Amino acid sequence: MYGKIKELNTLRNQIFIGFLLVMLIIIAVSGAFVYNRVSYLLKNNAERHIQQTAVQANGRLDALIGQIDSLMEQVANHPTIQQLLTEELDGKSVTFNQRQSLLQIISSYQAYMPSVGSLELYTADYRLLFPIRDGSLETRINSAYITSANTKKGRLVWIGVDPKDEESLLAIRQVSLMDRWFSRGGYLMARIQRSYFQLDDPLSGSDGGESVLLVNDEGELLGSSQEPQAELLPLLASKDQTVSFRGKEYVQVKLRSDKTNWTLLVLTPVSYVTRGLSVLRTVLLVSGGFGTLLFLIMSFVLSTMITRPIIQLIRAMRKSRLGVLTPNPESVSTIELRELNNTYNGMIANMNDLIRVVYEKEVLQSRTELKALQAQINPHFLFNTLEAFNWSLEEKGEEELAGLVVVMSRLFRYIIGNPNKDEWVTLGEEMEQVQRYLKIMEMRMGDRLSWTIQLGPEEAAVPVPKLLIQPIVENAILHGVESRVGSGTVSVIVAPAQRKGWTQITVQDNGPGMDADTLQSLYSALEGGPSISAKGTGIGLVNVQRRIRLYYEAEGTGVKGLNIESKLSEGTVITFEIPNNGGHTYESGQQNDSGRGR
Repeated sequence: MYGKIKELNTLRNQIFIGFLLVMLIIIAVSGAFVYNRVSYLLKNNAERHIQQTAVQANGRLDALIGQIDSLMEQVANHPTIQQLLTEELDGKSVTFNQRQSLLQIISSYQAYMPSVGSLELYTADYRLLFPIRDGSLETRINSAYITSANTKKGRLVWIGVDPKDEESLLAIRQVSLMDRWFSRGGYLMARIQRSYFQLDDPLSGSDGGESVLLVNDEGELLGSSQEPQAELLPLLASKDQTVSFRGKEYVQVKLRSDKTNWTLLVLTPVSYVTRGLSVLRTVLLVSGGFGTLLFLIMSFVLSTMITRPIIQLIRAMRKSRLGVLTPNPESVSTIELRELNNTYNGMIANMNDLIRVVYEKEVLQSRTELKALQAQINPHFLFNTLEAFNWSLEEKGEEELAGLVVVMSRLFRYIIGNPNKDEWVTLGEEMEQVQRYLKIMEMRMGDRLSWTIQLGPEEAAVPVPKLLIQPIVENAILHGVESRVGSGTVSVIVAPAQRKGWTQITVQDNGPGMDADTLQSLYSALEGGPSISAKGTGIGLVNVQRRIRLYYEAEGTGVKGLNIESKLSEGTVITFEIPNNGGHTYESGQQNDSGRGR
């Protein structure tokens, strides 16, 4: 089973399956996006249509409310009613004949609006003046509506369903006395038939169009009493665009009337809004299936065209498993694959050369490891021998010679060091090594050598490769002091450079110096030319120059290497500058050491 799966796991099959999966994902995502987008647009168009219907219905509602408001304002401002309420406010009791005269006045206004069932007039102390019967405003409606009428000072306050008549709605307004600076003179309340506010038929259960409902905050349908209160409350509380009502989905739009604090609710069946989506769904499925089939055929053909030349190249590579790598002689017509074949042939030639070079390097590495093993034994023997000399000299009282042996031991330990440690040290440690070397040379040369070292505490912490300064000092003694008649001086000065963040190191001697030709030849030797030294190995300064460029110049720090100034009979001055942070090479070395320590 595993073998069959492995045989099917080819590049052609992977390309084929990959293209097919990508196409299926694109078709599925694009189809879902188009479907959702069109559905969203249809719903938005329907919502805008419903919103327009709601605005029109709200306009009709405002017109109806305006008619009621205008009627009640005319009644409240009638001179007879103003006079009667003024007399009541002054403490004069209104007679029966005066109350009866109100019947003709109010009936004349009701004739213009048959939907107004009755008008009730109350005094400022809530007593009923008209109709002619006993009654009180406090027992007729909730006191909160009376307070609201007083606050609005003559504007209409809608109460809602009449507690005594479910088929009627109540509205009240305060009657302001114009002769008394519009002070409160009484109250006028109207009872209006609920059918007056029936803007549309209640929900009939059909999917043919919108239903416009007028609902108060308690969930009562004001235009009709057919809808139960409990079914409309969830619609008022919902903030969703689509709601569920009586087992069906509706798109709702709500508008709140500022004049009545009632809510205008417009409901449209979702099936009516999205009845065109079924056709869109069928078109998307058919086009998606046809596109998938077409892409399936194209993916198979394309994957075969790509992988056939690669298979030929693989066969050529298999021929080189058992012997020397051989190039592929077959050529292909496709530019990319032809370039791949040429690259493979070039790689074969390079690999044959690399095999030879690696073999030579392995031989050289074996020799180097053997020398490294020997170097681990020789320093140990040398240090033990020097320690034995030190103990023997101390026992014989040769303290000066014993001190010389200790200095030599520390000198050798610093030079040979531990191969597992990093090659970087601080300038303070490097100058201690230079000082030990100068002490040994001072004991060898006696009064012919004097030396000075200048090093500040800040410069002592600057990192520097090990044994970078000592070869320059050796060169100053070998070619400067020893070549001079009489005593000589060597000075080592470490000070801040002119560039911020850099340190300058100067090694100066008062030897015989060099002429211009010799100095030019020395610069040539530092650049890889022949050595000009007649003493020693002649590689001290060259080694320092190479190490400076290896550790600093290659990292783009701007280090120029050694700067040599020399004149005949005046001596030689060698200076160079290094960055205080040690450059990128030092930071990498520190990280490698910390990794080995862990």
